[in-house]
Amino acid sequence: MRTDDFWAVIGRATADRPATPGEVAERAVAELATRDPEEIVAWGHHLDKVMVASGTEDLWAAAYLINGGCSDEGFDAFRGWLIAHGREAVARSVKSPDSLAGVAVVKGAADTGAVFEAAEVLSIAAEAYRQATGEELPEQERPKTRPEVADLWDFDDEEEMKRRLPQLSALFLAEPE
Repeated sequence: MRTDDFWAVIGRATADRPATPGEVAERAVAELATRDPEEIVAWGHHLDKVMVASGTEDLWAAAYLINGGCSDEGFDAFRGWLIAHGREAVARSVKSPDSLAGVAVVKGAADTGAVFEAAEVLSIAAEAYRQATGEELPEQERPKTRPEVADLWDFDDEEEMKRRLPQLSALFLAEPE
């Protein structure tokens, strides 16, 4: 499966209709479940590649700011939310995590406290395989998709956060009036 084919599944799940990440996952599962099991496994391998590519320290810091904290599983779920928004959203966020400050729902979260997570997107291949075969997705060696927590810079260091993510910091670290 090519990378374009991977993203086409997500694109079709959002095409011509607004969708929550949960709906994107449901639609992607429905499409993949009609395919050969090998294609579903290949789609899952591409998901792992996207998770590896998006497993950056500064994107994790952005998720930490936006969601008011972010565990390792929370970071995975945050990236699931990003993936549900498509290839461009992921690419833009990986290249410049601070660009998330320009996303309307993220701006709104500064006031509402909304949290952006979609773990169900990370289970698309497993659920599609289960529906297609009645069996669990074959075990495979999974790549490391995020840095170790012990290796991260201190996300509670507001000065470092302002230096690395100035736009998001302006939204989420604003001084109370």
